[in-house]
Formats: sequence, C-alpha cells, structure tokens
Amino acid sequence: MNQRFYSLDVFRGASVCLMILVNNPGSWSHIYAPLEHAPWHGLTPTDLVFPFFLFAVGNAMSFVMPRLEAAGDAVFWKKVIKRTAIIFLVGLFLNWWPFVTEVNRLVEGATEFHKVTIFKGFTWLDYSKDKAGNIIETIKGVRIFGVLQRIALCYFFASVIIYYFKARKAFYVGAVLLLVYWVLCYAGNTADPFSLKGWFGTAIDKSILGESHMYKGEGIPFDPEGLMSTISAIVQVIFGYLVGDYIQKKSKVPEQSSGIEKNNFPSTGMYPMLTGLFVIGIALLVTGFCWDMVFPINKKIWTSSYTIYTTGLAIITIATLIYMIEIKNIRGGLARFFDVFGKNALFVFALSAFLPKGLALIKLGEGVNPWNWLYKKVLIHIPGAKENGSLAYALCVITFMWAICYWMDKKKIYVKV
Repeated sequence: MNQRFYSLDVFRGASVCLMILVNNPGSWSHIYAPLEHAPWHGLTPTDLVFPFFLFAVGNAMSFVMPRLEAAGDAVFWKKVIKRTAIIFLVGLFLNWWPFVTEVNRLVEGATEFHKVTIFKGFTWLDYSKDKAGNIIETIKGVRIFGVLQRIALCYFFASVIIYYFKARKAFYVGAVLLLVYWVLCYAGNTADPFSLKGWFGTAIDKSILGESHMYKGEGIPFDPEGLMSTISAIVQVIFGYLVGDYIQKKSKVPEQSSGIEKNNFPSTGMYPMLTGLFVIGIALLVTGFCWDMVFPINKKIWTSSYTIYTTGLAIITIATLIYMIEIKNIRGGLARFFDVFGKNALFVFALSAFLPKGLALIKLGEGVNPWNWLYKKVLIHIPGAKENGSLAYALCVITFMWAICYWMDKKKIYVKV
C-alpha cells in the first residue's frame, strides 16, 4: 500500500521553500550570516537546505520504489532515465538561459564605451578575440553542473543502487561510498587534502568538464556540484530512502488521499518508530561530529562527515514533524504553507531561477529590472541594517512563489517528471 505521511510532504516543501529563500536575497552583499553558506569548513542553517532536499528525494523514493520493483526492469529503467534526463537538462537550460551577454561597445554618437546586451544564441563557449578577429583565449562557457544536475545524478545512482541491492545492502553500499570518498580525498593530496586548492576533485572536473564550464564563484575554477563530491551526495538520497522505508515498515498507517483529514493513526508502532528515529538521528550527529575531527564537515566538497551529520539533523527534524503532525495532529497554517511548495517542488525551484534571469533583460533604469524593482526602489530604503531590506525582498519572492504554487494547487496542476 502506498502509505503517505503528510509530515514528509511538509518537510519536502519546507526544504524547497528555504532553497528559494537563500537563493533570492535583495543583494548578495547584504545577507544575514545564517542565510549565507559557510566560507569553507563548518556549516550554517543555509548549508542544511540542499542535503535536506536530497534526503526528501530519498523519502519520496521509498513510496515509489515498490511499484517500480513490481513493474520490472524495463519500466524501472524507462522511468529513472527519463526523470534523470529531464531534471538534468532543465538545470543545464537554466545555466544557459537567457542566451545573451553584456559587452562593452562604443555606441553610435557616444564618446565612451557602454555596456550593451547582445543576443548570443545558443553559444556553448564565449571567446576573447584580437583586433583581427582571431581567437586568443576561451574565457567563458555554459556551466554544466548545478543544483538540479546534482539532484538528477543523485536520484539516478541512488535509484539503481536501491533497486538492485535492496534496503539492507544499499546501506552497506552507501557506507562504502562514504569511506571510499574519504580515502580518495586524502590520497588525492596528502599534504592539504581538504582545502579549496588542495581538494583532488577539482583536477578531475577540469580534465572532464573544462575550466570554461565550471563554477568560478570561489575565485578559481571550482565546482561545488562537481563530479567527485557527488559520490557522497548520492548517499544522502540512499539514507533518505532507508528512513522512509523504516518509517513505513515500523508504523501501520492508513492511506490518506489528501493528507489533511483528521489524524486516526494508531499509537501502536508509532512511538517505538519515533524512538528509533531519534536514536538513529543522534547517533549520526555524534558520528558526524567525531568524523569532522579528521574529515571536516564541508558542504562545498560534500564531505562524508557532512552527509552523516546533516542526515542526522534531517532524521531528527522528520521525527519531530511526525510527532507534531501525525500524532498530535498539529496541522496549522505553517504546515499547509510548506505543503503547497512540496506539491510542485522542482517546478517552483526552476521557476525561481528562470524568472530573475529572464526579467533582467528588461531595463527599467541603471541596474533596475522588473524582478529587482521592488528591492531597488522600495525595500532597500527600509531603516536599519541593509540586511533588513535584502531579507524583506527574499520573503517577498517566497510569497510570490507561494502564490503561484497555491494557485496551481487549487487548479490541481502538478508538474511531474
């Protein structure tokens, strides 16, 4: 039976909501510390958002996998390959979008160069050229990886591992992957294995992807969603699946069609299950904390200790939500607010990346466009710290995205991949 917990839907919706929040400040120069990623080692609340979402992907998989196993290999591979390709290609499209670039050009009648937006088409690489038009250096290309691409790859490999190894063996495979990744990191550069410049994965990304197609936000070509750090991230999905599978097997929960009707869950099985979740979560927290002493918790290279630690936090969070929502039947406005996001999670995340880039093409003044107009003209003037206006704008973006999701939910429009 496809049992559903409303609390798991709320967890997934809250994860994507917070992903949108931290990705859409009014100004990247004015962000409160908890809404920024850790500079390198360590973590902030923001560093929990992505692993929580991957964990939620695994939770959702635990409800779908039995049907895929019953349908057989052909159906499984068709479903997994199609979903992986769609999510990956949407992420690549968003990196490529909006197919224009800004260049310094001498405008007719002007005496100095001004930035001009020109259409570049589906250009995979931008080149710098000399006066004769000869290519002298590759300077920029479309970034190949990103958040959605990592979700796609983690979903694919976790699905294959779980489908063929089943739950118990999938756990061992996940543990081996975490240990192998630790060994690879250390062996790749024994002198300074966990630093930005010393991490082994960058050299592999450069050789396969090319510097032009890598993220450069750290000041050097380095991709926080690159190939090697995906190894540990895959385990986040596996653990999410195992927890979802554990929840279903350890509690007898009647199927709920809408997820909001009166709670009639029997207490038998629920409290022992919750106790188990809390014990597992705390054990993983302690393990991650201890592992951090030799393999630092680091989101940007997605260390194994980071996977273990954030999984522990995710389990404790889910256990708390199950207790509050499923047992105590606390289903207020906040739960319904997040649930709306969860019903179109990937769609609304993609939309939140698509709109800013597209609307930025419409100029309403120097540095002003329809997307940032509210911040530039109104919220930036909020009294007090500049972070106040930046946060207020991010909350407005969340409200706008929620309104879209709410309308889609009312119309029963759900974008599935």
